[in-house]
Amino acid sequence: MSRIVVTGAAGFLGSHLCDRLLGRGDEVVGIDNLSTGQLDNLDAARSTGTFTFVRQDVCEPLEIDGRVDAVVHMASPASPPEYLRLPIETLRVGSRGTEMAIALAARSDARFVVSSTSEVYGDPLVHPQDESYWGNVNPIGPRSVYDEAKRFMEALTAAHARTHGLRAGIARIFNTYGPRLRPSDGRVVSNFVVQALAGEPLTIYGDGSQTRSFCYVDDLVSGLVSLVDADVLGPVNLGNPTEVTVADLAQQIVELTGSKSTIERHPLPADDPTRRRPDITRARELLGWAPAVELTEGLRRTIEWFRV
Repeated sequence: MSRIVVTGAAGFLGSHLCDRLLGRGDEVVGIDNLSTGQLDNLDAARSTGTFTFVRQDVCEPLEIDGRVDAVVHMASPASPPEYLRLPIETLRVGSRGTEMAIALAARSDARFVVSSTSEVYGDPLVHPQDESYWGNVNPIGPRSVYDEAKRFMEALTAAHARTHGLRAGIARIFNTYGPRLRPSDGRVVSNFVVQALAGEPLTIYGDGSQTRSFCYVDDLVSGLVSLVDADVLGPVNLGNPTEVTVADLAQQIVELTGSKSTIERHPLPADDPTRRRPDITRARELLGWAPAVELTEGLRRTIEWFRV
């Protein structure tokens, strides 16, 4: 049994990670200030005897009693409506929050894994994106509060690994979907599913030709756990390399829900990436990881969760 601290534990990904770690026998301490996370995401975790919840802002010193074997830093607003609503807080959790999480790991000589994002690639000029690509990011645009927070998070983690021997790992997470996405989350899958189930028009920004690569949450969490267990710094792309246009995704969700929804187009937001697809060669070779759930099956599971 390992004792693992997860920041952002009440979020979409953080809560699934807590459940997976608990399910394999680890003890978990979950930290969240509930600014965007939801406590009911942790209902299953809190019903176990090996989970402890701490309500706290990760930008404050993290004082966790007892042994700590790993720290997984998942805390951050993650969807555009959230980080645009909380721009300064998003930058702080990527900077000050990462400092506090690293300090906790360093005190215990613990493994430190940070959840970065495909957004560090910005609107990529290289396709697909592998980890050697430096990205094409607007540092002062509206999305920069998230993109640059994550880029700084990676830089700080790598600097501590080089300078102080921090046993670190960097995960670059691509679009992920599944149960526990909030209806108002603002991410494309949850938007489309909620609209289709309500019979409302599906909102597409631009002409729908922009692409994304969607990874089901169970697969993504498997990749994170593999990185926690590995002696790999990375960064490592974690995502599904199957690329789909936003328009095709909308049509598939309409068909799977049996909805009569139409498509409604709106102007494309500033700095919205036109293409996004991970090269996961490094994850395959270093972690032995690749996603297993196909998009259609993952969407079915997600739709059923939203129906309940």
